[in-house]
Order: sequence, then C-alpha cells, then structure tokens
Amino acid sequence: MTSDRSTRGGGEFPLLPAGFRFGTSTAAYQVEGAVAEDGRGPSVWDTFSHLAGTIADGSTGDVASDHYHRFEEDVALMARLGTRDYRFSISWPRIQPTGTGPANPAGLDFYDALVDRLLEHGVQPMATLYHYDLPQALQDDGGWLNRATADRFGEYAAIVGERLADRVEHWVPINDPNVVTMLGYGDGRHAPGQTMLFEALPAAHHLLLGHGRAAAALRAAGARSVGCANNHSPVWPASEDEADTGMSKIFDQMWNGLFLEPMLLGRFPVDLAPLLEDVVQTGDMATIRQPLDFYGVNFYYPLRVGAAPEEQENPFQFLDVLGYPTTDAGAPVVPDSLREWLIVFRARYRAALPPIYITECGAAFNAGPDEDGVVDDQPRIDFLDAHLRAVAEAVNRGVDVQGFYAWSLLDTFEWTKGLSQRFGLVHVDHETQVRTPKRSFQWYADMIASQPTDG
Repeated sequence: MTSDRSTRGGGEFPLLPAGFRFGTSTAAYQVEGAVAEDGRGPSVWDTFSHLAGTIADGSTGDVASDHYHRFEEDVALMARLGTRDYRFSISWPRIQPTGTGPANPAGLDFYDALVDRLLEHGVQPMATLYHYDLPQALQDDGGWLNRATADRFGEYAAIVGERLADRVEHWVPINDPNVVTMLGYGDGRHAPGQTMLFEALPAAHHLLLGHGRAAAALRAAGARSVGCANNHSPVWPASEDEADTGMSKIFDQMWNGLFLEPMLLGRFPVDLAPLLEDVVQTGDMATIRQPLDFYGVNFYYPLRVGAAPEEQENPFQFLDVLGYPTTDAGAPVVPDSLREWLIVFRARYRAALPPIYITECGAAFNAGPDEDGVVDDQPRIDFLDAHLRAVAEAVNRGVDVQGFYAWSLLDTFEWTKGLSQRFGLVHVDHETQVRTPKRSFQWYADMIASQPTDG
C-alpha cells in the first residue's frame, strides 16, 4: 500500500487494506430499554441510574433507544449503511435475572432473533458478554470483589455459547475491565458506585479470571474466535516534574497494563503485582492467559495525569489535554495519539499480540435535525476520517489492524452523561424513538463503498 487516500464520487476517504472490516458498536443497557420486560432482572446500572445525582441529566436506561422493540429497524439501518460487522452486548440479567441458575428463555430468544436477522442482512455479529450491567443480585453478594462472580460468569458464558456459538463470528467476554474496576469500584463514578481506590484491585483480578473462564466456556461451546475489548489511552504526564512523570507511569500501568499484560503475558505489571498477591491463587494466571484470536482496542482520547496535592485522597490528578479541539463532551480530539499508540503497542508486544480490531471509537457531537430534517454533524465526519487515517498510517507501518467499529450506531444512554451526549451515526429522538440517519451515516457508507474489495 502506498497511499492512505482514496477517491470516489468526488470525495476523499481513508484507504484501508482489502478485506478490512467496518462495523458499528452498541451496548445492551445503552440501547435496549425494556428493563423490566420478558423476565429481565435488575442490573447495577438500573439501580445506580435511579439514584439522585448520579446521571447528569437525570435520565435512566429504562427506555434508552428502545432497541429491544426496534432491533429489526436498526438491523435494516446497518444493511443500508453497508457495514459488514456489528458489535453488541448481551445483557447478563436478561439471560439470568439473578446472575445464577437456568436461563431465561425469552432473553435467549431475543438474541437468537437478533443474530439471525443480522446474518440475513449480511452483517457478522461480534457479541460481548458483559458491558457493565452486572446482575444486581450478584452485586449484593459482593459483585466483582467476590471471586465467586468469576465462576458465575463462566456459567453464564456457557449458556450463551451453547445457544449462539454456531452463528456468532467473534466473542468478547468482558468490555473495558479497567473502567469497571477504576470507575465502578475505585472512584465511584460508575455503578456500583464504590470508592475503594487501590483496594478495588481484587475486582480487577476477578474480572480477569472471569474473562478466562468465559473464554474457555465459549470455546468449549464451539466459538471460533474469542478476543477482548480493552479500553486504552496514552497517558501523558502533566509536566516534566519527577512527581508528575512518576505518577503518570503508575497510572499507565493501572489503565493500560493491568489487564493487557495478564491477558498477553500471564503476569501483572511489576509495580502492581505486590498489591495483588493476596488474591491470586495457583493456576489463576494460566486461566487468565487464554489464547486470544484478536485484541480489541476501545480508543477515545489521551489522558493527562499528574501527582495530586498531598491532601487529596486519590493520588492521581487528571488535567485537561490542551491545544486540541474538543468534542461536545469536552474530550480532546487527538487522532495522532491513536496512530502512535498502535505503533508502540505493536513494538512492545510483537509476538504476543494477535490481530487488532478497533472495537470502539467515536465522539459526542450533539447536532439535531434542522428544519429540513437534516442532521449536519460535520465534526463527527472529521473525527472518523482523521481516526481512520491514523489507523491506515499504523497499518502502513506494519501494525496488523483488521477492523474498525464506530461508536455508535445509535444515539445511546451514555452512562453518567445520560441522554445528553450523542455519539450515534443515527439520531434518536428520545421522546418518539424516531431514527434519523445523520450526515456522518452517509459519509461512513460512502467511505465503506470506496474501499478495495477482497476480489
């Protein structure tokens, strides 16, 4: 490949290799709604989002994008978009309302129908088993701080795998385990809202153990491709001061290394390993280090980290990344950081690294329909274009990236931001649930159509 640009219809697009996979991503609690229908039990996010003050706009995921009732319409949108792939998550409390025991038939039937409809439209499924929505009953028994939750997760994986492994192409056991650990158990910003700081590290080990048990269960059920989807960000020191550079390195190990190294190398980062000695049992690291058929990277923006003032309990201070444009959510837009991260990632792990998929990448831009019903979200087009060019440049440098899943197909319930931030290629009116493809939707379709084919 000698160029990262292609032209078609007068426009210029990033150019990826023939056979590169383009898709979109969603997550169950963020889009499905129907939280109390057909036997679904409550999750930690049902509980958390109903607490006063936890969600910026006071919304919940009770209805979200109503995908549970509108999945056929949404799959038709994917076919219109021309994406070959769709990454979605399965709601654990929809399958096992309390996280244990026999499967809820209606829950399995929903995902069975979704997978069949995807395949009918030529869209290959990538199914995630866990995207933050732990059954509340398991949280009541300690959640991911309880080692038994990893065992329950393996049992859940076996149930889902038995029903769907024959038709789902790719599997992700656990999405963003670092987010679950640090935001859910560390600083309390996410469900279940616990503020344990470093004492949350046992949750990290149990999430990793759950990943390993689920990967083994899925393969036993016939799954052909099992990987991961880990959230990664370059960590930049707030200054050249020794305290800032030292603290940024520790945070980099926690954010980027704490899950990556056990999965790829079978060990914890050297500075963190002593903090986990009491929870690691014989055989755990072998269970965690399951072979990965792909490595999923969820990527949004770099983090600027320094040492916090001594009086602050949390030793990390998070500062704005200056000098770059920002999204409507205030996040910096730094496409080169994705290219650089992929190149460093490959250089550091080489033989241990399987093929890479960008399993999430997107941004909040909140434009709505104008008087003609057009949603002009040019900043999202610019964001996707720049990040796909960054991926193309990394591929030209020898990084084996095989796919890109845009976050998100739909405007969704964006966790603590609620319904106030819009990441979708498709605008969702949260009152009427009317879907309106944005200009970025057509751009993504045209970009996909511009790419070289396998033949």
